[in-house]
Amino acid sequence: MPGPSTPRGRVAVIGAGPAGMATALSVHQAGHDVLLLERYKQARPAGNILNLWPPPIKALRLMGVDTEDLGAPCATEFRSATGRRRVKIDMPQDIVDEYGGGFIGLLRPELYERLLSALPSGVLQVDRGVESFVQDERGVTLTMSDGSVEHVDVVVGADGIDSMVRRTLWGDAPKREHNLHIFGGFTFDEVPSATAGMCILSHSRTVQGAWTSIRNHGRSGFQWWMLAASTEFQGDLHSEATRLGSEFVSPIPELIRSTSSKDVQRWPIRDRKPLKQWSIGRATLVGDAAHPTSPYAAYGAGMATEDGYFLGRRLAGVDLSDQAAVETALAAFEGPRRPHTARQSQQAYVLGQMFHQAPRPLQAVRDLVLDRTPLLQKVVGESSPKEILDQLALIDAAEAEFHRTPA
Repeated sequence: MPGPSTPRGRVAVIGAGPAGMATALSVHQAGHDVLLLERYKQARPAGNILNLWPPPIKALRLMGVDTEDLGAPCATEFRSATGRRRVKIDMPQDIVDEYGGGFIGLLRPELYERLLSALPSGVLQVDRGVESFVQDERGVTLTMSDGSVEHVDVVVGADGIDSMVRRTLWGDAPKREHNLHIFGGFTFDEVPSATAGMCILSHSRTVQGAWTSIRNHGRSGFQWWMLAASTEFQGDLHSEATRLGSEFVSPIPELIRSTSSKDVQRWPIRDRKPLKQWSIGRATLVGDAAHPTSPYAAYGAGMATEDGYFLGRRLAGVDLSDQAAVETALAAFEGPRRPHTARQSQQAYVLGQMFHQAPRPLQAVRDLVLDRTPLLQKVVGESSPKEILDQLALIDAAEAEFHRTPA
């Protein structure tokens, strides 16, 4: 692992979401100084419900984040609205044994709390917006919102779907509107029809209704979400979720009914088409700045966490004053990440369109295919475990190389 003789560089990470905090943790472990710059007065989660697959959980552990009892282990099935099983995602037994299931269900604020607790003192700087940056072969100069400047060796854009860093590197581009929206909530009430340890994703002709177990600060409960086609909405969130959930079998209607209105959120779904390159010179992107992804992937925060982990490992042992060395490290970082994240993002987009935007005459045909053929099992049930195993193997390889890095 890098030691005192490794040249220390200075890295600015813009944005203190999961991508930014993971990047800061991993870069700090690599032996460099880190500025984690957050424009708001605190690092705060956008949203409430969340799922994490084994690879980001493994990365969190390696970066020193406490993952003990972070979420509820779950097994995943896709079903029709009437309860007919279409897909079962079978994970290898050793993965189930190590992580307790295929993924964990949790609430986003607790992940933020765990990440914040792991950050070294002085790394996070709140109320420090970045207006712009310029770079040359000697380094990067950031112009802050208050007019001050910071000089660093590398800048990392972890600043979300509207990333200033992405815009500076690649110009502005329109978001890809999915014309879908999602209502999500959670409850800790006892709901007898809901089975602990499960994630059930159900589809009617036009709506997805889903639920999973969760853990939050030692309490067991359930999260749920309803996803449907829409361009805008101005009504009551709980009432609309109740209406959408009414066509599904138990426990979805009961879970929604037991949820307080204050614990229901809505957000429109949009992303951006994958970039062919993330980095230029001394600047790169992570998380939603690089690959904003529909919740259909259930992998946005997870991929963001992985990005941060892998970037820090690639910067270990690198002399950040050396422009060529930085460019080589950033290219090595994004090389395997771009195809992986692009696949997840595009598959999430396609699934959303298939389930919610199919013309009415095709909906019955689609559902017949999904109910009577193994298509969805092959597309989702078999590909998801493979992706998870591939990412776990890449983390193992990155960690082995990290510990071989000369001091």
